[in-house]
Amino acid sequence: MKDLKAIRGKYYLDRIIAEGEHERQDFKYSISDARKIARTLSAFANHSGGRLLVGVRDNGSIAGVRNEEDIFVLEQAAEMYCFPPQQLNITAILAEGGAVVIRAEIAPAESRPVRVKEEGGRMKAYYRVADENIAAHPLMVRAWIATSESRSLTVGPDETLLIETLRSLGPDTSPETLISTVRLSRHTAEQAIVSLAASGVIRIDHNGSRFVLTIP
Repeated sequence: MKDLKAIRGKYYLDRIIAEGEHERQDFKYSISDARKIARTLSAFANHSGGRLLVGVRDNGSIAGVRNEEDIFVLEQAAEMYCFPPQQLNITAILAEGGAVVIRAEIAPAESRPVRVKEEGGRMKAYYRVADENIAAHPLMVRAWIATSESRSLTVGPDETLLIETLRSLGPDTSPETLISTVRLSRHTAEQAIVSLAASGVIRIDHNGSRFVLTIP
């Protein structure tokens, strides 16, 4: 790396690679598609942050990066394809045998959603579930926007009915199930879910198979 001096880190790399890919870590053998990488950055930023290890195969073996083009594409993904643009902390780490692995860390976003500019100009937010990047639920995105706008919550009859219905349905209730069960119009029910989620009264999360609503 001409412009990025590699630091020694064999044992550190061995330790974190042994964790495998997970909610806060992803391996990339190489990088060529900035938009695809931006989806991973969006998913990390919209969740709890994470790190990309570039020059590491899916099975955890170290290939090393071949040139500085990977760093350029990483920065392009963060600055040109993520909205708002995100900052990366990029470190070059020297592995055994002289191979260099790039660690790109991204913090949780201060203001969500972080969206990706998809082909055709469509904007899409992603969320990290285990080792996958999935499209964030539309109500989750709306709740993030409401939170960033610091909207005040008024718990009225609609919100109260929604909470009572959610309690009766139990844990791991999908937004769609709640909306179809509660005695409110779809628009009103969605607005109540967004308001309650933005205030932290309920949570929109993913249980590994689908998005669900829970009461913390």
